[in-house]
Amino acid sequence: MSQSITMFELNVESNTPLTPLNDVDDIALQFLTHIGYLPKGYNPKTNVMDTRDSVPYRLFMDCFMRNIKRAWQVDELAAYLDTTKPTIYRHLNKLKNLDILEEVEVERENSMRRGYRIRYGDLRKAWSFTEANVEMAMQNYRQTIEHFHRLMEDEMK
Repeated sequence: MSQSITMFELNVESNTPLTPLNDVDDIALQFLTHIGYLPKGYNPKTNVMDTRDSVPYRLFMDCFMRNIKRAWQVDELAAYLDTTKPTIYRHLNKLKNLDILEEVEVERENSMRRGYRIRYGDLRKAWSFTEANVEMAMQNYRQTIEHFHRLMEDEMK
């Protein structure tokens, strides 16, 4: 029997809430780094000045958060961010692995094509999916630890 594995990936680290900050870009940069979407010490390999001008940051903030109800097609994202489709897919996959994006059908020029947006057009609702994935992953780790511990106890008898 083959199991389908859905990829879910999130960095979880001890942190303090970013509630004292009032600049959405500062909050986004720190948050996206905490959860692993932007690597620590991220250095964009393009000619941009800093992370705020980078493709992954602009994809999240300019496309998805500042246009939260809009569903974007990959070619639209590539054109808007002046990058390649493979680059867009790489960063979309990171966001999909966090389970905060949804695929929706969008109509452009009388044809239906796949588009992406923040799940439900609401980051708070989207994040509830991420939290559910974390809870399920932790339960699975707990089951593995319990099983491993029992096997070790049996081996020691």
